[in-house]
Amino acid sequence: MPAMHLIIPYAAPSSQGFAAALTHLKLPNLQKLLSRLTPGPLDSGDEFSLSPPHERALAAALSLSAPDGCIPWAALRAHQSGQTDSANSAWAFITLCHWQVNTGHVAMSQLPLPALSDAQSAALLKAMRPYFEEDGITLYFDEPGRWLAHGEVFAGLATASPDRVVGRNLAAWMTTSAQAAPLRRLQNEMQMLLYTHPVNDAREAMNLTPVNSFWLHGSGTLPAAYQPAPANAQPVVLDTLKPLALTDDWQGWAQAWQALDAGDIQQRLQTAAAGQTVQLTLCGERSSQTWTAEPQPVWQKFKGLFGSQPLSMLLEKL
Repeated sequence: MPAMHLIIPYAAPSSQGFAAALTHLKLPNLQKLLSRLTPGPLDSGDEFSLSPPHERALAAALSLSAPDGCIPWAALRAHQSGQTDSANSAWAFITLCHWQVNTGHVAMSQLPLPALSDAQSAALLKAMRPYFEEDGITLYFDEPGRWLAHGEVFAGLATASPDRVVGRNLAAWMTTSAQAAPLRRLQNEMQMLLYTHPVNDAREAMNLTPVNSFWLHGSGTLPAAYQPAPANAQPVVLDTLKPLALTDDWQGWAQAWQALDAGDIQQRLQTAAAGQTVQLTLCGERSSQTWTAEPQPVWQKFKGLFGSQPLSMLLEKL
């Protein structure tokens, strides 16, 4: 049986393009499903939080709630991958990226970087690792373009999710605390190292975006005695809307929403109609809201079926 808690990021992005797409968006199965479920309180925020709503929702579901920018995603990944020192120690992700210099600001281009191979990532890791080790940071390969970093400098360090940063002015999202000073120096050193690295020569020869920096995120420490939920009890994050929203492809975003409505949402509607537990979390760029199946008096069921809010109003709150 599929997991009954669905989390949908970028169900309602903060964009003029979203507002236009919403005008013509028809999601009949979602409307029916929400009419059967009970809404929980709005997890209210703004589009400038370091941790976006979908990450906060997932963290809450996994018992990993933390201050803004301190959800320990890298420590969780280290724990899942069997790192022996993953408990009670601080970790972060190092994601390789390309910074695009524009007039008046610097922005991060597409993530993950296209066609970055295991071999290229391993070569860059070999070149960069000694610099990090000088600052007490150990790097481990996780996946092409993303590494795990272990070091006490990451304890309590607030960092911005890459989802907040892609395509935007980096100045608003850089970690500026005194604690992060060694990391800012490392970033400058790595930019100089990467500028002449053979991996980038090879990528540019193939018309591929070069690697010219890294982004630090997912920093923090797992809670004491953390125990993950069983696999069948963990939520499913449906990420199909995210890349389309982040690239302002609103026609594609609307089509992807309709595909979700005809697929996963319809399945959960059938599950709810059969009296089984269903939980759905819709996330925007500011807020999120969770709907759950709870016993309802008859009058409330009729109110839900015949007096529900228009879907557009629900999404605009996010």
